[in-house]
Amino acid sequence: MLDLHFVRENLNVVRAALASRNFAADALDKFAEMDAERRRIIGEADSINAQRNAASKEIGALMQAGNRAEADAKKAEVAGLKDRQAELERRRDDAEAEMKNLLAGLPNLPAADVPVGADESANVEIRRWGTPAEFDFEAKDHVDLGESLGILDFERATKIAGSRFAVLNGAGARLSRALVNFMLDQHTTEHGYSETLPPFLVNREALFGTNQLPKFEDDLFHIKDDRGFALIPTAEVPVTNYHANEILDASDLPIKYVAYTPCFRSEAGSYGRDTRGLIRQHQFEKVELVKLCLPENSDAEHEKLTQNAERILQLLGLPYRTVVLSTGDMGFGAKKTFDIEVWLPSQNTYREISSCSNCGDFQARRMNTRFRRGGGAKPEFVHTLNGSGLAVGRTWIAILENYQQVDGSVMIPEVLQQYMNGLTQL
Repeated sequence: MLDLHFVRENLNVVRAALASRNFAADALDKFAEMDAERRRIIGEADSINAQRNAASKEIGALMQAGNRAEADAKKAEVAGLKDRQAELERRRDDAEAEMKNLLAGLPNLPAADVPVGADESANVEIRRWGTPAEFDFEAKDHVDLGESLGILDFERATKIAGSRFAVLNGAGARLSRALVNFMLDQHTTEHGYSETLPPFLVNREALFGTNQLPKFEDDLFHIKDDRGFALIPTAEVPVTNYHANEILDASDLPIKYVAYTPCFRSEAGSYGRDTRGLIRQHQFEKVELVKLCLPENSDAEHEKLTQNAERILQLLGLPYRTVVLSTGDMGFGAKKTFDIEVWLPSQNTYREISSCSNCGDFQARRMNTRFRRGGGAKPEFVHTLNGSGLAVGRTWIAILENYQQVDGSVMIPEVLQQYMNGLTQL
């Protein structure tokens, strides 16, 4: 959530930043209207409070002078002022609540160095790694490869669940598990993250904290009971909220977590997109990286987190590129995002496999997650960062397609073979 005081004092700056994100700023007009109303109410309440204080002094003087009748009349007048002040305080609170509600619907403001653009066409590539393979045969996609190997089944998944679900079998299931274990081991032993296993159901407060609510209600799978649970769309939600409503010690930052979880998304608004294969599923798996850090270090920590995710692809020998997203392509809570895109031979292009975002204090303000520096300093909001390290299903796809052989078999990357009980190919 944006800082209310910053928005109030920098309406034009905020309006321009939202425009760069293709976000209609109508809410700012209502915000300004409510802010003016709030100021007017406070002014009137202050005036009434001054009248009450003056009347109280008069009542005291009248009582001392023995003028009880006048004192009683003045008391009745003060009682009316008290009722009016209570009404004004209620209206002030309503205005403040409406202002906060309006802020909850506004996205984060982009960092100054984010490229301005309407959509993904304005994204800027910043580096590449690896050389896409050139096959001397017609490359197959992961669907044809997986089905011919008997490790991927969409037909029976549709029977038991519906479209946008899949079943992995045999060595395909083992490859998925191998990827999870490899990623967790790499991030914990080499990159210094602490592994955590969070709940896969979360409440509405957690979903608000990481900005899934109120804007992305339709993207969630909700549980039909009176507790308001939803299945997690990403481990970012429970892990980032782990320190909600806490004041951390500055000396403990950065805090770095890695978590493997299934993820569940309704894919609202994606009708007709990536309908073939595993690219866009209702249920998928990710290894997620989350950091909480000092504000002055968040840019550097963002770079490190992105490089941690890239390292997984390097060790797997999968070509990729990294791009910085434009203002029109960033997620709601991010102030800057790097997308890592892996090469998929069947599509002859790079596809996103990790989105690494610096959210600044946007989520921390919603979660009320703060830290305190030494010497009894005033608490400040932490900065939060997150990114996939990596999306397991899309990594599985990339391995099948990049390591395919002319006979339809798939070689297993060397770093995964110890997790596959020595198996070298599918």
